[in-house]
Amino acid sequence: MRLLALLLCATLLWGCESADIDDYRGASNELKLDTFFVGELDAHGMVQDMSGKVTRRFVVTMQGRLEGNQIILEEDFLFDDGEKQRRVWRLEPLGAGRWLGRADDILGVAEGQLEGFALRWRYDMRLTVDGSEVDVAFDDWLYLIDENTLLNKSDINKFGLTVGQVTLVIRKR
Repeated sequence: MRLLALLLCATLLWGCESADIDDYRGASNELKLDTFFVGELDAHGMVQDMSGKVTRRFVVTMQGRLEGNQIILEEDFLFDDGEKQRRVWRLEPLGAGRWLGRADDILGVAEGQLEGFALRWRYDMRLTVDGSEVDVAFDDWLYLIDENTLLNKSDINKFGLTVGQVTLVIRKR
C-alpha cells in the first residue's frame, strides 16, 4: 500500500513538471533581444491573484537602446488605479543564449536563457502589496509571436507556491 501511495505521489509530481527552455531549441522565428527591444514599444497587461481573479490592469510604454553590448530598456507603467511605476533594465548577453538583467527593484540579478522563439527569466523582486514590502520570485516566460509581438507570462511565487500571474502583450511601434 505504501509503495502504491509513493508511486501515485511521484506520478502527480512528475505531471506538474514545467516546460523546459530546451523545448524551443532550433525553433524557427528566432527571438533576438537586441533587435526586438531596441526602439519604441507598447504593452498591455494584467495581474491575477492565485484564484485567477484579475486584480490590476496596466499599460507600459518602453524605449530600448543599445549601449555597447547591453540593452537598456526603460519601462513606464500606468496602472488602472492611476499608480505609475518606472523600471530601467540593463540586459547583458553572456553567450550561448544566456542573459543577465539588472534593475533597481530586482533583488540580485535576473538570469535568462534564450532558445528559439522563447526566453525564460528567473529573478527575485521586492513588491509593495497593501503598503508592505514582499519579496517574491518570478518565473518569467517570453514568446515571440511574430516580428512585432511578444507574449510574456509570469508566475509570481512565494515559498515555492504560485501566488499570482502577470500576462503582458508587448508590441513594437
